[in-house]
Amino acid sequence: MKMTSERIFLWAGLAMGLGMLLSVRLPASPAPSAADPAHAMAAAHQGDRPVATPAATTPPAQPVTAAPVVYGQAGGSPLHGFLARPQDVRNLAKGPLPGIIVIHEWWGLNDNIRDVTRRLAGEGYAALAVDLYGGATAATPDEAMKLMQASMKDMAAGQANLRQAFDYLTSHEHAPRVGVIGWCFGGGWSLQTALLLPDKIAATVIYYGHLTADKGELATLRMPILGFFGADDQSIPVASVREFESALKSLGKPVEIHVYEGAGHAFANPSGTGYRPQAASDAWTRTVAFLARALKSGPSRA
Repeated sequence: MKMTSERIFLWAGLAMGLGMLLSVRLPASPAPSAADPAHAMAAAHQGDRPVATPAATTPPAQPVTAAPVVYGQAGGSPLHGFLARPQDVRNLAKGPLPGIIVIHEWWGLNDNIRDVTRRLAGEGYAALAVDLYGGATAATPDEAMKLMQASMKDMAAGQANLRQAFDYLTSHEHAPRVGVIGWCFGGGWSLQTALLLPDKIAATVIYYGHLTADKGELATLRMPILGFFGADDQSIPVASVREFESALKSLGKPVEIHVYEGAGHAFANPSGTGYRPQAASDAWTRTVAFLARALKSGPSRA
């Protein structure tokens, strides 16, 4: 069949258009970033599971007593936490113990967090593990991401929760000074607690939590800050860590940051498969020394 010049032109045009379409590369799906904490954390925890690590299984430095407690209310329902203290009554004879708010990983308040809370109490503190998931815990990364996303939808509830944890330690335990510590999801909330109570929290420890470099926010902080991060952590990029550190230093705030080579996200978690013994051990030693300096001496912040 003979083709008219018009048909030849039409087919040529279609062929050219198809060639251009095939040569165009569709944009790749954006990689999770620190701007999307839940998905970034999910990527960092891919294939992970909440198995106990030495951060949880290492015994406390001294015997402790521990029990579930109700430290406040939310929406008419009790806030259930876990409180640990040294067993030796001679500690209490010296006066009220400093307090520590312990904020769980994205897995939730599980047995591993209870165990690391005992370890902190063994260093001479009233350590209160809070629950930001309303009693739920996760066994898989998918479950953990859903719990984290649900909690992030109501930041005001999380803030109210942590205010009540502080009030519990200062009123019920009579803690003269209160610090805060958290891992992963809890690391971000550790910083948020400091920003929420900038003139009350006496020490803040952040294990690879979501950060801010907003000087307007950071200017309110009055406590020393200690942070631990992994050089290979894609969910909390080292560049954002350095921005956070630089902003604090430019404001004259006391900050100590450690970035561990060969360590990724969750390298010191009480739960998970990303544990790195050398980095985690060094971070724990520095944490204990930092908390002792900040909480066992100096003026009361309560």
